[in-house]
Amino acid sequence: MKLSQPSEKVISYWVGTNSVNKLEYALTHGNYKTRQLAAEALEFVGRPSSIPVLLIAIDDKIKNVSIAALNTLEHLQDSDELIKSIVRKRFDWLKRLREKEEKQKNKRAKKHNIYRWERASKKSFEMVKERLKRPIR
Repeated sequence: MKLSQPSEKVISYWVGTNSVNKLEYALTHGNYKTRQLAAEALEFVGRPSSIPVLLIAIDDKIKNVSIAALNTLEHLQDSDELIKSIVRKRFDWLKRLREKEEKQKNKRAKKHNIYRWERASKKSFEMVKERLKRPIR
């Protein structure tokens, strides 16, 4: 069974009508773009009952979905210490990920000086060729 994916307009309509159940379903079963939009929309209309779905979404394979769910969790967190610690650890993970990407970008931009060393055999071969060109005495 193929499900149709809701568009941005549909998701914004769900936000306007406070259809939290539909947004949670889209976050669970949608494609990556739908999951990201649903996670961002739950930030505005989400309830504490949305937290379990968001906790599952922060382990998503797509980084943007995970980040959107993390931002929504940060916004929805109550005084629950477990969620605060999870959000803190995930933000540390995100910070390390961004630092790693920045480091790789800087590494690619860096030019390396590569020196070509002459091989001894090539040098001796060139020397023998030069000697053969000289007349014999």
